[in-house]
This record gives sequence, structure tokens and C-alpha cells, in this order.
Amino acid sequence: MRSDLIQLSYLAAAVLFILGLKGMSSPRTARRGIMWAGVGMLVAVLATFFSPHLSNYLLMFVAIAVGGGIAYVAARKVAMTDMPQMVAIYNGMGGGAAALIAANEFLHFGGSGLTMGASFAVLGAVGALIGAISFSGSMIAFAKLQGIIKKSFLFPGQNVINLVVLAGAVALGAFVILQHTGHLGGPVGPTLGLFFALALLYGVLMTLPIGGADMPVVISLYNALTGLAVGFEGYVLGNAALIVAGIVVGAAGTLLTQLMAKAMNRSIGNVLFAGFGAKGGQELTGAVEGSMKEMAPDDAAISMAFGQKVIIVPGYGMAVAQAQHKVWELAKLLQEKGVQVKFAIHPVAGRMPGHMNVLLAEAGVPYDLIYDLDEINGEFPTADAALVIGANDVVNPAARDDPGSPIYGMPILDVDKAQTVLVVKRGRGAGFAGIENKLFYADNTRMVYGDAQDVVGKLIAGVKKV
Repeated sequence: MRSDLIQLSYLAAAVLFILGLKGMSSPRTARRGIMWAGVGMLVAVLATFFSPHLSNYLLMFVAIAVGGGIAYVAARKVAMTDMPQMVAIYNGMGGGAAALIAANEFLHFGGSGLTMGASFAVLGAVGALIGAISFSGSMIAFAKLQGIIKKSFLFPGQNVINLVVLAGAVALGAFVILQHTGHLGGPVGPTLGLFFALALLYGVLMTLPIGGADMPVVISLYNALTGLAVGFEGYVLGNAALIVAGIVVGAAGTLLTQLMAKAMNRSIGNVLFAGFGAKGGQELTGAVEGSMKEMAPDDAAISMAFGQKVIIVPGYGMAVAQAQHKVWELAKLLQEKGVQVKFAIHPVAGRMPGHMNVLLAEAGVPYDLIYDLDEINGEFPTADAALVIGANDVVNPAARDDPGSPIYGMPILDVDKAQTVLVVKRGRGAGFAGIENKLFYADNTRMVYGDAQDVVGKLIAGVKKV
């Protein structure tokens, strides 16, 4: 009877996970989706405590208290600009937890002299491999986003070395499987330890050469890997909630990774192995004709206030300056003067998928004013002004008309087709991918230099004067 109730609880949790993911597919229902998923996790955890033969309750409660406390403080204290780092480290912790589950199961069976079924051993090893890779890779991604690691590491033969390390991890994983299914003898501990060491090393080596411009794709990929690892280890444990949650997260992460790569017109293999965006701006910057033309904030405010349609394009510069609230204040002022205002979001704007959407939602921007690339691109030719705040590579016309550009073919926001383009930028340097932006040199573009929050404050004051 107890077992049936536990399985029924896991089924309910799985349904709540799916409902939560469905809710998170739209900004309008995302908060509700998060609540559903949170309730599902609570149900699954509570049901697990009633499992037979469970022990170490004190350790479990201590772990929940410590982890929950850290998560609560982080959720309250971490700035929205640091959310990508938070997502990266949480992804990694999920993968690491899955790898530890596998390690515990292998050590338990190896120490007791029992053998595992082939399917359990294989899925356990695969889950351990990708969980460990996700953990160490996510830690490197966190360090890059946090600025702890300030450059990418490239050296001759890097991909070959990485492949050798991965092949070694796979070979040792096969050896671990054979040991635990009774086909090979020998001590389990050393083989298992070396297997995890190579898996962790591969995660580090795979992530080190990847440039910051590719981080949205990398974060999505590790999210998918973590989900799959959790699903596989759920099978090993016979836990339906883990299986469903892991596979749902893995599937969602895989689809998101594909969408992110498509938005950059890059294959996932190119993102992982090409090292694009790993060099500094001076190394990738090419010659651009023309010159940047500066405009004072007051003049930029006038050009928007007397227009009929203004499209605002936020980027990471807005996030760094935490200017989203002032941007919405500016938009409301323009609306009061009869200007139609819309927000345009590129799929890979920011440092993680949906980063700009989250920032705008935090500022209170209505969802019906926020448009993605496909919805808004046809409207730029009819816009009197396009205000670009901290965005760079996602508005670079070189992606559309320069076959020699590293980002050629990447879908971009057609900002350059607006009558006037106003670019808020801290300096004259290249973007995060290290590529000079042709938009900044266009005849219809005017540069408004300075910190985004300070400049938008001046734009607000200028609009109020009109």
C-alpha cells in the first residue's frame, strides 16, 4: 500500500513537472509554471521520505537545510545581471548530483560483491559520464561568466587531445560496466576513480576554448546533459519522478540548444569545437568603412519624441548597467506623447536564453510590447527610430551582407533599416564576440556614449523637455 502511494505521488509530481514546463513556455504563464514545478518537486521529495529501508534522515535534513538556505539567500541577493552564472552553477550541481548517485551505486554493488543488470550498469555509466562532464563544464562556464577566467585557452591539436580524453573515459566506463555485470574482475575503486577523473577533465577541456559569445548555447547544452544524466540515474534507482523530470529537462534543453544554435546560424559542433568568440576584439576586428557619428542625449531624445514608432533593442549592456527600469520609464514617457513603442529581442541576446525577456519582465514591461526576431524584423523599415541599448553582435549587418564575417548567415535584428538608429554604448570597442559592428558606422546611425543607466536618464530628461 505504501509503495503504491509513493508511486502515485511520483506520478503526480511528474504531471506537475510537465505542467510547469508548459507554463514556462510563455512569459505570461512562467511564474505559474515555476510554482507548479516547485510543488511537484516538493511532492516528490516528501514521497521519497516514506520509501522503505531509508535511513540517514539527519544527514538528509541537514543537506536540505544547507542547500535550501544557500538557494534562498542566492535568490534574494544575486542580481539579474548575474543570473546566467547562477543558472550555470545550478546546472552543474544537478549533473554532479547525478554523477554522485552513479558513483554510490557502483561502489555499493562493487563493495558487496553483487552484480548489476546490464541495462542498469550501462545507463548508470552513461549518466555518470555526462553528469560529470556537465558538472565540470558548467563550473568553467560559471567562471567565465563571472570573470574569474578572463580568456579562452586554445592550443594546437586541442580537439584531438579532447577526443583522446573522451575516448579514455568511454573505455574506462565500458570497463566499469563489465566489472559490475560480472564479466571482469579486479578492484572497482581505482577504475571508477580514473573514469570520473577523465570525465571531469573532458568537461573542463571542452569548455575552456569556448568564447563568451557562445555561452547561451553552452548553458542550454549543459542543461540538456544534466537532465539526461538525472533521467538515467532515475532508472538506476527505480525512481519514476527522477526519470520523468530528467527526460523532460533533457528534451527541453536539447530543443533549446538547437534553437540557440539556429539563431546563430551555427552547428552545435561548430560552437563546441571551433573556438569562435575566444579571441579578443583586436584579433577578429576587420576593416569597416565610414566613421562613428556621436549625438548628444538631448538630441537623441528629441528624435524619438517627435517620431511615430520607436523600437527598443536591449542587450547585455543594459543588463550590466541595470537600466531596465529606466528604459521602461522612457518607453512610458514616449507613449504618453503618442509614440508607438515596441521592444525587440534576439534569441541569443544576453548571456543565457531569455535573459532580456527576464530583465524586461522584472521592470514591468507588458508582454504584448515584447517581440522576437521573426515578429519584429518587418517593422524596422517603418520605425522612425531604433534605440539600441548595449546590444552589439545581434544587430550587426555584417551577418547579413558580409560573407567574410565570422557571423555571416546569423539571423539578426534589422535595426539598420530604421530611419534613425540610436546606439547607447559605453565605448568604441568591438562586441563580446570581438567583431567590429558595421551598424555603428552607417549613415543613419548616431552613437550616444556612456553608461546605459546614465544615458537613459538623460534621454528621459530630454523627452520631458519636449
